[in-house]
Amino acid sequence: MGFLSDLMQQGISRLVGVVGNYGLAIIILTVLVRVLLLPFTLAQTRSTLKMQALNPEVQALQKKYKNNPERFNQEQMALWKKHGVNPLSSCLLMLIQFPFLIAFFQALEGFEPLQHARFLGIILGQPERIVLPLLTAVTTFLSMKISAPAATSEKSQAIMQYMFPVLIWWMSMRFPAALSLYWLVSNILAVGERFLLPRSLAPAKEGARS
Repeated sequence: MGFLSDLMQQGISRLVGVVGNYGLAIIILTVLVRVLLLPFTLAQTRSTLKMQALNPEVQALQKKYKNNPERFNQEQMALWKKHGVNPLSSCLLMLIQFPFLIAFFQALEGFEPLQHARFLGIILGQPERIVLPLLTAVTTFLSMKISAPAATSEKSQAIMQYMFPVLIWWMSMRFPAALSLYWLVSNILAVGERFLLPRSLAPAKEGARS
């Protein structure tokens, strides 16, 4: 983790030398991290599209086993396994991003130039307790919600969709605003990817129906 945090700190310093602003440097760094995570994003999107394509079959199972929830869960999991989809795929990308979030936080520790740097009136080296935490939590929830399949009974996934944004909100209230900015931009990019990538992966969706 130390190597990754040092790399992110160096990246911020070099980007500031180009754009002249720490806030803009953090935004560009976030974009670069999202590009690095693109293979995982593509895998998540493919899995979500497959699950959406299987929704009619899942709904049929719901009707067939409406009086037997345990049997329905077994049949649903068997269906997903048959088509090679992961019901927790919408949460996995969030978990993969977490080491980058921790590394970025470590990069902020002792990074003196950032302590008094401002972006849009916000001091990046100090906590911002109202706007950024709220926006970060809302966009985290939105990002997870739109990445989830339209119909799923997985309780663990539903819990994650609510607990993870609360965790991010709590962190944003207590840690430097630069961390909230990083996560907020990452969420916005994730939402954009969710709407753009399905078009390029349309054949994968059709394959799920076969």
